[in-house]
Amino acid sequence: MIKILNYLLPPRKWVPFVIMAVGIGMGLFAYLLYVSNAVSYLSDDPKTCVNCHVMTPFYATWQHSSHARVTNCNDCHVPHNNAFNKYFFKAKDGIYHATIFTWRAEPQVIHIKEAGTDVVQKNCQRCHSDLNANVSTKGVTLESKKHGEGKLCWDCHREVPHGRVNSLSSVPNARVPLLESPIPEWLQKQTDSTKTAKKEESNKPK
Repeated sequence: MIKILNYLLPPRKWVPFVIMAVGIGMGLFAYLLYVSNAVSYLSDDPKTCVNCHVMTPFYATWQHSSHARVTNCNDCHVPHNNAFNKYFFKAKDGIYHATIFTWRAEPQVIHIKEAGTDVVQKNCQRCHSDLNANVSTKGVTLESKKHGEGKLCWDCHREVPHGRVNSLSSVPNARVPLLESPIPEWLQKQTDSTKTAKKEESNKPK
């Protein structure tokens, strides 16, 4: 074990530079977490979804649906069988979304993937078990639908809760929560006071 550690440790003359590089890396990583509002993804607050601007239509359509009175986004789009599976799915899905949105690779019309479809179907059945029993859809899964054995809930309920149109331009005038500025309050105040001082200086008669 000691041999492995000695092999991994840098030469003594490199130690200050390695410590500095690690410190810079940790600082940049912490700043990235702060700017991306990463902590918000641990919550169930629907406002988290509009951290990515392309989710605006989905937030707006949910907000004006009947589901907004009784559910949040995670009630439908995240597994609820156990806490581990819930946060594992959130992490996996979140990394995928963050990668796509960061590289601006999102399609004009966003469609739910298979993993998400399976989760949403199970959550429909979880919340509406009595209704599902009445129309014999309680056991329908994505896999059984592929084999022609039943329909998914939204094959009939197409307007719930996001409507039929999934285009990024489907709700151009939607009112959604504005993202908070990543600039710290103390820095914003200092910047504003500097701008004010410069403006007053330029307005003085010469």
